[in-house]
Amino acid sequence: MVKVKIKDMCFGYASTPILKDVSVDIHRSSFVSLVGPNGAGKSTMLKCMNKILMPDSGDIHINECNLKNMKRMEIARNLAYVPQSSNRVFPTTVFETVLMGRRPHIGWFSNEEDKEKVWQVLEEMGIDDLALCSFDELSGGQQQKILIARALAQDTGVILLDEPTSNLDIWHQLDVMESVQKLVKEKKVTALMAVHDLNLASRYSDQILMMKDGKVVSAGEPCEVLTTENIAKVYGVEARVHSHAETPYVMPLKQLNIGIGI
Repeated sequence: MVKVKIKDMCFGYASTPILKDVSVDIHRSSFVSLVGPNGAGKSTMLKCMNKILMPDSGDIHINECNLKNMKRMEIARNLAYVPQSSNRVFPTTVFETVLMGRRPHIGWFSNEEDKEKVWQVLEEMGIDDLALCSFDELSGGQQQKILIARALAQDTGVILLDEPTSNLDIWHQLDVMESVQKLVKEKKVTALMAVHDLNLASRYSDQILMMKDGKVVSAGEPCEVLTTENIAKVYGVEARVHSHAETPYVMPLKQLNIGIGI
């Protein structure tokens, strides 16, 4: 069953097109990775899906509802967004940060049910011991996991994640990916994640969308998308693609003369 449907979406700044006729179907309870070189349009696509940016044309449907007709609070009840960075200005505790995820479901004041929901999420994510810690004092990996917990507390069917593994060490990259995969499998959440590491995308994703120059050039299971031809065409890199337990992994060899225009 399709959870998110994007049809002929276009977006640009002034005379510079960023997204060009993007059309994709994202199925319910799936982990989808959005890959592509810098400037391909990955982050812009996620922001258009969350109405942070307004597409110039095309349609986005969440649960068969057109995003154009949805108010901000209604969107927040259906879709959670985890940005690249937290951009926090005032220090808050981890508990307070995750409690913010309940905002679409409550007024200005939370009740005991909301607080119980936050404790439940913290325990499920294995970070309840950090509840009273200041968010700003935590490591990047811990902060990313807490932002995912906030999205989970938002209690939506769709979570968008914009490069949550950027600037993290290998342990924390795996921790973030395992956390998202667990949400998809156990909570039946639909997750769409922009990510640069093709091997992480291959290992954890049900599907991969590969973008270049604002277009989706390949979509499907990892073994269908991560081919030497696609990697050469999209990244300008010669690579070998090996398989382990039916999961492809990419070994880049050298840059090709065609480049990628950046």
